[in-house]
Amino acid sequence: MNIHNHSARYGRYAGGPDPLAPPVDLAEALDAVAEDVMAGYSPRHALQEFLRRGGRNREGLDDLARRVQERRNDLLGRHNLDGTLNEVKKLLDTAVLEERKQLARDAMMDNADRAFREMQLHNLPASTAAAVKDLASYDWQSGTAREAYERIKDLLGREALDQRFAGMKQALEGATEQDREAVSAMLRDLNTLLDKHRRGEDTDEDFQEFMARHGGFFPENPQSVEELIDALAKRAAAAQRLLQSMSPEQREELMRLSAQAFGSPELMSQLDQLDDSLRALRPGEDWTGSERFEGQEGLGLGDGTGVLQDIAELDGLAEQLSQSYNGSTLGDLDLDALARQVGQDAAVTARTLADIERAMQDGGYLRRGADGDLRLSPQAMRRLGKSLLRDTAKQLSGRQGRRDTRVAGAAAGEQTGSSRQWEFGDAEPWDVTRTLTNAISRTAAGGGTPGSGLRLTPADIEVSETEARTQAAVVLLVDVSFSMAAEGRWVPMKRTALALHHLVSTRFRGDRLELITFGRHAQAMDIEGLTALPPLREQGTNLHHGLLLAGRFFRRHPSMQPVLLVVTDGEPTAHLLPEGEAWFCWPSDPETIRVTVAELDRLGRAGTQATFFRLGADPSLERFVQRMVRRVGGRVVAPEAGNLGAAVVGEYLRAHFRGQAFGDSDWAS
Repeated sequence: MNIHNHSARYGRYAGGPDPLAPPVDLAEALDAVAEDVMAGYSPRHALQEFLRRGGRNREGLDDLARRVQERRNDLLGRHNLDGTLNEVKKLLDTAVLEERKQLARDAMMDNADRAFREMQLHNLPASTAAAVKDLASYDWQSGTAREAYERIKDLLGREALDQRFAGMKQALEGATEQDREAVSAMLRDLNTLLDKHRRGEDTDEDFQEFMARHGGFFPENPQSVEELIDALAKRAAAAQRLLQSMSPEQREELMRLSAQAFGSPELMSQLDQLDDSLRALRPGEDWTGSERFEGQEGLGLGDGTGVLQDIAELDGLAEQLSQSYNGSTLGDLDLDALARQVGQDAAVTARTLADIERAMQDGGYLRRGADGDLRLSPQAMRRLGKSLLRDTAKQLSGRQGRRDTRVAGAAAGEQTGSSRQWEFGDAEPWDVTRTLTNAISRTAAGGGTPGSGLRLTPADIEVSETEARTQAAVVLLVDVSFSMAAEGRWVPMKRTALALHHLVSTRFRGDRLELITFGRHAQAMDIEGLTALPPLREQGTNLHHGLLLAGRFFRRHPSMQPVLLVVTDGEPTAHLLPEGEAWFCWPSDPETIRVTVAELDRLGRAGTQATFFRLGADPSLERFVQRMVRRVGGRVVAPEAGNLGAAVVGEYLRAHFRGQAFGDSDWAS
């Protein structure tokens, strides 16, 4: 029996999103997006801003873009392009020095010959390229000098190839004539393949045959001729940008030196033909750009071309991170390039941000409206409302200094006939029928043994919903005049409306809530519309129009207790004329005050419970609201903007229960 030992190798998962990674936490993103939406940004802009800023413990796109720019600046500030020229000059100086030493110590040499050679060496041109060319036919007497000079031609050949094929400089070090012939054969076949491709005459078999013969020269392992061309064109374009980044003197020296590469003009001819083909096949590459290198570390032609490729890749990453082009998403990010240039941690951050962007849209928190723009979905509004209501509950609890007796069961009201799943802290009576039915269904689905008994789990439990005996028709009138936005009250107003809306729609479903905004005009709005409402710059506080709409709403619900909650930071400065136009005057016109008071009196006679929430310390506003509430037996509350939500919700509960104790942990769950 043969026993085979099998070994396993483990490495970092590289197949896309990690299937074992925990789901991305959207709570922070949703809160940040919603906050910006309430401040007036579109959901798309708000999401982009969150992705740019990042979270409390996570970098954002701006941080990644900064790291990309720092990497680019480091490459340009650390290097210069004198590497190959300096290396050639150093080899030339070595060759000349060793030759002079040999001439000085060779006692057998003819003096005339010695003098002639010394004159040749002394009269070499100052230009390195010209000196190398002049010495091409020189009969070296020193073996060390000859070897140094031959290394110049070898270096130039390897650098020229390394510009087009990364790694060639190292691969061909110490290469034999056979190795150089293999390179030459590859270039001939490559130019033939590209020429056929330009004419549309190549086949897949041509590519496969080329790779079978010369695949070792291409560690990228291209799978098609198009992939091969892409890789070669990026490198060749970077080589052109390298030359254009040099000074005219540097460029001229290198062009003249190139003719000495391997001592074979054919090599440069083949490379020129390759460049022409690649430029024609990929005209969209940057063949004309340049960069300014200001560092001290000299780069050879091949390494310099690699740096130019890095810079091009960094520029591409910067554009991707900017997300400024049409249709951009974080799915466009080249995570491999980001990891290569900036670090694996940057790629992990970018992947997480992309997951957040995708989850916010695919997870149902953002949806496209009829106009095609993104909006917060009802699911997002519910989640945000729940969070805001929980914050409001904490504020109320802290303000009261104790936890109130919870409203539950018969004490709270009558059962509605519906039930919901139990949540921690609930004290409503169980719906026994629904609870047992859930347990039986779960046990049967799980293959439980008959007669083994029934075990309840928290997921089985449902509680009976109740509603207070006194149902209310509630109008929240919110001031949307310009001063609300200018004084930093815009977002607190929206947070208040959303918290109250969530409370009524989830815990007091027998009530009816109307949201009415009043600026120059008043209008009823749904919660999505109010949340997305941008700050308005028109002047006018038309409380009169708002009270008219509130009265219309109350008349549609004659059997309910009317509750009016007014949030404002200014006296009325506008009222509605009979023809429907708004009359605006500042300071307040007496007629505006008269018709506003008359409309409030009408609501008071109908039994409306009114509370005014006065924002700011304007003495005239304080006098106005005090006079208003005295007429209808209402209340005035003057909260700070940050406590507005707790104040409004607290007044709603007081009006709703009219002296009954209420439990913040109950209604906020």
